Amino acid sequence: MSLRGGIGLPELPIKVGKEFRLGIMGGTFDPIHYGHLVTAEQARESLDLDAVLFMPAGSPAFKLDKPVTPAEDRYAMTVLATAANPAFLASRFEIDRPGVTYTADTLHALRDFYPPQVKLYFITGADAIIDIVTWHDAERIAELATFIAATRPGFDIDTARARIKESGLPFDVRYIQIPALAISSTNIRKRVARGMSVRYLTSESVLGYIRKRSLYVDLGQEDFE
Repeated sequence: MSLRGGIGLPELPIKVGKEFRLGIMGGTFDPIHYGHLVTAEQARESLDLDAVLFMPAGSPAFKLDKPVTPAEDRYAMTVLATAANPAFLASRFEIDRPGVTYTADTLHALRDFYPPQVKLYFITGADAIIDIVTWHDAERIAELATFIAATRPGFDIDTARARIKESGLPFDVRYIQIPALAISSTNIRKRVARGMSVRYLTSESVLGYIRKRSLYVDLGQEDFE
């Protein structure tokens, strides 16, 4: 069966009696780039995910004091970047919600909306995993999803595991290794602002959108401090 989408969430091709593994890829996506896409695809393959849901943040709690590109532009770029992969989906859920965006609230809404056979897998960087025990409503987060931590060569997994164990919270974390791609949204914004090429850092469709909308061209040094 297919579950009808709603509240900014897409319908899923769920089969009766079969577990559906849904990866959750959150982020500001300002802009989305190949690092995000490679991480999502590696997570999909490693954990046998049926789909990965990209969720651009509305008002991210950790960036309230920094300039962020309008949500509609960030969502449009996410749709363009993920269109070529049938396992990738984009959601308006967080950008349509008023107020500050917290991971706990999003996961709780997903758990309420989709049936129990949909298992949630939250994809994040390994650096964030070290601090996960300090996130807003961390205890509830631990109960709602399995976490996929994307690591790079040299990352100390033992330190992350020890930090989570010390917290006493029941986090289920799976570690995957991804290629060491030195790409960041901040660097892309800087390069665009300085008139430098960002080709091969993100998809041609996203590059075209950035040019069409003249995104990032008016940013100054103070926007990166």
